[in-house]
Amino acid sequence: MTHDHIPTSHAGSLPRTPELIAANAARTYADDGFTLERTPEFEALLTNAVVDLVQRQKSLGITIPGDGEYGKAMSNAVDYGAWWTYSFQRTSGLELTEFNPITAGPLRSEPGNIRLTSFADRRDWTRFSGAYSDPESGIQLGRNATAFPAATGPISYSGHDALAADIANLKTGLKAADLSTGFITALSPGSASRIGNQYYKSEEEFIYAWADVLREEYKAIVDAGLTVQIDDPSIAENWDQINPEPSVEDYRRFTQIRVDALNYALRGLPEEQIRFHVCWGSWHGPHTTDIEFRHIVDVVLGINAGSYSFEAANARHEHEWAIWRETALPDGKILVPGVVSHATNVVEHPELVAQRIERFAGLVGRENVIAGTDCGLGGRIHPDIAVAKLESLGRGAQIATDRLFAGASSIR
Repeated sequence: MTHDHIPTSHAGSLPRTPELIAANAARTYADDGFTLERTPEFEALLTNAVVDLVQRQKSLGITIPGDGEYGKAMSNAVDYGAWWTYSFQRTSGLELTEFNPITAGPLRSEPGNIRLTSFADRRDWTRFSGAYSDPESGIQLGRNATAFPAATGPISYSGHDALAADIANLKTGLKAADLSTGFITALSPGSASRIGNQYYKSEEEFIYAWADVLREEYKAIVDAGLTVQIDDPSIAENWDQINPEPSVEDYRRFTQIRVDALNYALRGLPEEQIRFHVCWGSWHGPHTTDIEFRHIVDVVLGINAGSYSFEAANARHEHEWAIWRETALPDGKILVPGVVSHATNVVEHPELVAQRIERFAGLVGRENVIAGTDCGLGGRIHPDIAVAKLESLGRGAQIATDRLFAGASSIR
């Protein structure tokens, strides 16, 4: 880890260019109904878009860039499921069925035997049903990137070509921008398993099957010398998708299965190249029924990653910086707090960004902080606002660097 400046990164998704959006919209589906075809023309456009994106991130002060998730399944700028549904196109053993986790009927849990209900049966969505159903409320859920399949046979990884392209595009962009490292996002087993299962005998067996599938993705990314960011909203977000509200103890037991499966998938991989991202869901809603971070922070730290990305800038969770007063950061671990938010069009002032960075540095050490974003900016805010937020992130990190590392050379 660097000891002369505050590095900067983000949570993954960045706004697509108009050209890439149009090219995605023009793609056709394969016979399975959810895999988008890839053509040489599209691949060339994608490579150029990623190379340009990496350079633009560098110019804005982002020192650990990503590929913006440009290679993930997305047919327009506001898809809800791009971070999640890309995995369907890279996994065999799935088929379209009648199951849809968005519209499936509600399920009720019992103490000690909790289970997920449909996405639409979330407690926050129920409490604010009027706002969620009002197109003028400002709550932007977006649409799904692909249809939702179910497992109808043994699942296995089939996305080798698409992943190789993602890796090659990012490495080409890093080389052109004269940058040494970057990251690619990948899904967690716990999040991937939130689809229909018509083959595996139990939920736990299904989750571990996904762990075997996704391990191939994780390993390929780290073997290429890049950082893999494991996206796992399910660790926190599942809480709101269980009715009635469970006890914290039951929920932690429910979640531990997903953590154990992820650690199984990460076995033997270098922790310094693994970043874990947890959030409470990126949609612009009230989020009044989010679980408090203090209830799961130790569970998160039990994941075998070198760094942990989490929301620390939005209005519902910013106050939770205080948990790091009592929560010891294990040796060698790094925090990647969000210091700009995806949930507001207001662009954070660089001084506020610097103050947020310094707050965490004062608690866990300046060498153990990477400044990040709460969640992906792509599809959640206007592209021009996303650029302004990344610029504010870079400028705020420079201000914090100047104060925390007096006499250190500039990172800009």
